[in-house]
Amino acid sequence: MARYADPGAVEWVESGGGPLIAIPEVVLSFWAGADGDDMSTDYDRACDVDGYIGLVPVGDTRALVLGDEPASTTYLPEHDTFVRWCAADSEGELLARVPAALDAAVWEPEVPWDVPGPVVLFDAAWPGKASERTDHLRVALAPGRYAVRAAYVEPGPETWLGLVQLRRLTS
Repeated sequence: MARYADPGAVEWVESGGGPLIAIPEVVLSFWAGADGDDMSTDYDRACDVDGYIGLVPVGDTRALVLGDEPASTTYLPEHDTFVRWCAADSEGELLARVPAALDAAVWEPEVPWDVPGPVVLFDAAWPGKASERTDHLRVALAPGRYAVRAAYVEPGPETWLGLVQLRRLTS
């Protein structure tokens, strides 16, 4: 895992330049990444997502694409939020600004996401079966329906971050 501080407060996932994707563990083997002979690979489908977030079919469910820019990303379970490091002098500075960023966020419209259980966040170019050989982060989500929303926030003069927040829906 990429870490911006030694030893680092959290684990960060980086991409080689494309989007990151959070795929339910149960369908990881269906994600081919950039591999394949098709004119449009799974990775191409992830790259086609316009904006901060989008959903793409994988097996009998959907995966969450974190689009816009290939920012290093972690998941903070205490905020139910993927945090994307766009600019900050240190990991500590970035993480300290998360609560203020959440309060100040102007959220994009929510997207509903049905999640069958834990997801794995990794570079969308990798096949799901190979995700353990690269930067990845397992996020222990409970099965259910979530509302996903995203925002780009500048909570300090040199601190910019992306937020992708999950809210579990009842019923």
